[in-house]
Amino acid sequence: MTRTRLLAAVLVAGVVVAGPSVVPAAASGPAAPTAVVSAQSPDTALETAIAGLPTADATAALVRVGGVEGVWRGSSGVHDLETNRPADPAARFRAGSVTKVFTAAVALQLASEGRLDLDRSARSYLPELIPASYAGVTVRQLLNHTHGIPAPDFPGTTVEEAYANRFQIHDPRDMVRSATSKAPEFAPGERQHYLNIGYTIAGLIIERVTDDSYERQVARRVLKPLGLCDTYFPGANPRIVGPHNHGYQRMRLDDGTVGLRDVSVWGSTDGWAAGDIVSTTADLERFTQALFQGRVVRGPLLDEMFTLPKVTDSKTGKPAAYSVGLSMKVLGGREVWGKTGGRWGYNAAIAGTRGGSRTLVYSVNSTDAKGQDMNKVAETIMVATYGRP
Repeated sequence: MTRTRLLAAVLVAGVVVAGPSVVPAAASGPAAPTAVVSAQSPDTALETAIAGLPTADATAALVRVGGVEGVWRGSSGVHDLETNRPADPAARFRAGSVTKVFTAAVALQLASEGRLDLDRSARSYLPELIPASYAGVTVRQLLNHTHGIPAPDFPGTTVEEAYANRFQIHDPRDMVRSATSKAPEFAPGERQHYLNIGYTIAGLIIERVTDDSYERQVARRVLKPLGLCDTYFPGANPRIVGPHNHGYQRMRLDDGTVGLRDVSVWGSTDGWAAGDIVSTTADLERFTQALFQGRVVRGPLLDEMFTLPKVTDSKTGKPAAYSVGLSMKVLGGREVWGKTGGRWGYNAAIAGTRGGSRTLVYSVNSTDAKGQDMNKVAETIMVATYGRP
């Protein structure tokens, strides 16, 4: 069935919006378009941003806006395209590169304890893994994407080939060996190129300096103190454990047509410390607010997350947009810091103004989560929350 015919067959679920508290989704089963509004009127722009799902761009969206400027929570779309049940607003999802914020936070905590030096070379921590050709790369450069190390090789170049290899297990050390066997893209600190490999190496350095697993360090330092009970690392398990809305990807199907394939079951070991975390909007909102309030990374080292390197992007020539863990974009005339993430079938983001006066967390079940352009639904949510660039 083609994408158009598949979506035409879906009964659109209603938007569920709320003020200070979440309004539960309707009971299971197809639902006519509805709007449930609390006594406190929600932001109409946000309600409009997620209305009418599923569409060609997304099958579901979960949104939480918080901070002193007001609270808004909403969900739209379907749990899956087979039953057409309304999307579960408390569902878990793959947060992709939002993982990098957790990795950066742990690295900065270790730096504050004197166990990790941001200006020390990555090779000094992993001499058996990082070759001499990358001896000048520092830990800070790994974290702000100015290291110049290229991406490792992965099997296939199309989404269909990626799907065929979705259960392949990727060892982080092998990924580092693949990347560092190539020539540098540029001299360390000279430019910026956003890639996962710097955070893969950072995860291994965290393990080296703590003599513990990366996952346990994040759990001990971030997840448990903040009570993020629905956030976890999947490891080699390709399934999302617990309630989740299905993710779909537009691709060529077995019969040769182009349509949507359920990609909810897909291994994420290629992401690891750069992109494999599973979470919920409630957990990520709690994490974002704590981070921006200085309760995760304390003291001067928090400034690392809100400081852009004074270099240009290696591809576009524009000023660097990525700091340690976060990125920055001017929206509605003010700086908005945060991080987006994408795994097949899932787009996610956390964001906030520097003082945390307005925070945003969303999960969008995108039908092209790794496309060149930002998902239209996700982009509309961001603009509705903060304003246009």
